[in-house]
Amino acid sequence: MNSLKIDVITSLLSDFEPPITEPNGNTRRAAVAAILRKQESHIEALFILRAEKQGDPWSGQMAFPGGHLETSDESLRHAAERETFEEIGLDLHQHAKYLGPIVEVRANPRGRNLDMIVSPFVYLLTNNDPPLDLNYEVADVLWGSLDDMYNGNNIAELEFDLQGSSQMFPGYQVGDEIVWGLTRMMLHHLFLMLNPDWEP
Repeated sequence: MNSLKIDVITSLLSDFEPPITEPNGNTRRAAVAAILRKQESHIEALFILRAEKQGDPWSGQMAFPGGHLETSDESLRHAAERETFEEIGLDLHQHAKYLGPIVEVRANPRGRNLDMIVSPFVYLLTNNDPPLDLNYEVADVLWGSLDDMYNGNNIAELEFDLQGSSQMFPGYQVGDEIVWGLTRMMLHHLFLMLNPDWEP
């Protein structure tokens, strides 16, 4: 088993410049925070379980905290930090260290006329047990082992209904939930940044 190292992640992210994703005329921008904490034997990542909401293509799914870029935001990174505080009450300025960005992902949910680019930013908690205050958008917060995901120890499949057809999607088991889709893709971008030879 390959063990991830915080000092390696920190060093590589500090020098990493992700490629620019070109927006279309009606592209929306969003940002999320990939929040890490170091445990004795592994590194964990924070995931939120989104509350059930009619009309939300990501309703009830696992995700990193974050949301849409607002006109009041100074930057995409600021949007990720603001949304994290709004969703789970975590002040990243007070309780975490910013490590850097990872590769953006493009979201085109089926059945929706939506084009969105999501920019992930990575943080390391300086307080492993910060106070949290979940708002109405978040049903729960779960921690998953980043090492297990990197090493393929918790691979799972999720059955999801798409336009009346049931399909299976790969993901990672975290508690009783499965991390899949865009968030899984962001994790893979992080793993490939750490090791270009990494394979899912």
